[in-house]
Amino acid sequence: MSARTAAVARWRRLLTVLPAVVMTVVSMVLTLAVVVMWLGTAMPSPVALVVGLGLDGGWLATLAYERRLAAQGDHSRGVTAVGWCFGAVATAVLVAHAVFAETSAGAWLAVAWLPLAAKALWLVHGLWERTALTPVALTAIRGIQQEARDAAAVARARLHADATTEETRLLAVTHAGSRVARVQATTAAALSEAWAVLEKARADESAAAALASVTGRVTAADTARWDLPVWGPVEPVPALDAPSLSDADLDRIVADLLAGQTPPPSYREAAGRFRAAGHTAAEMRLRAAWKRCTTESVTG
Repeated sequence: MSARTAAVARWRRLLTVLPAVVMTVVSMVLTLAVVVMWLGTAMPSPVALVVGLGLDGGWLATLAYERRLAAQGDHSRGVTAVGWCFGAVATAVLVAHAVFAETSAGAWLAVAWLPLAAKALWLVHGLWERTALTPVALTAIRGIQQEARDAAAVARARLHADATTEETRLLAVTHAGSRVARVQATTAAALSEAWAVLEKARADESAAAALASVTGRVTAADTARWDLPVWGPVEPVPALDAPSLSDADLDRIVADLLAGQTPPPSYREAAGRFRAAGHTAAEMRLRAAWKRCTTESVTG
């Protein structure tokens, strides 16, 4: 596995250095051809070939020195300056040949930038080598990135699940609330209907005698009417160990309460004052005493 990784690393390094190598070879071939063609008319061709090879050889030598220093992790400004000088001279030769050429001047100018482009590619390759990472570091980086993606996916899934759970809970609460509201509305309608029936029966004089016979214990003996239940706040009940009152005492206390206010208070007001005074009595007995007292005051 390690040998395969090393082979992959070498192949990637070859791919990165290949453009610079190709550009350098093309630039040297063009420079040599231009020198031989240009100087071949003024001097023997072997001499022009030697001049061209000398220019290309100096360029290759400085490039080799730069690559050796880079492999050692070192750098020399002098060697770099000499290398750029050789590139500039090669470019100048190509430009001069294009300017003084009788034909195809534009084509020669189009390739005159190749030497400087080759130097720029070697500069970029050197920067890549200084920032390149080992396969172990790249594997570690990929592992860290994968862990981050996994953590983000788990967090998204957890948030989605929490949102779905909350939505389900709110939906259940809403449905339960709507059912409770419907039941309350139905119950209120039934109570309202029943109350209307009771009120209608109470207002019917023909049914008063029958109803009074059923509610005789809470209705005065000489009256044919009966009362509906009193809806209102619950009054506090006194202590259960308070002494019970006889009917005579109950009638006396209720009569005093009725005599103390003009016009006489209603049953609810009288019951509130009765219990506020600390007396205790069953609701049935208290209502019967109130009816007896009010009947006596009316007949008297």
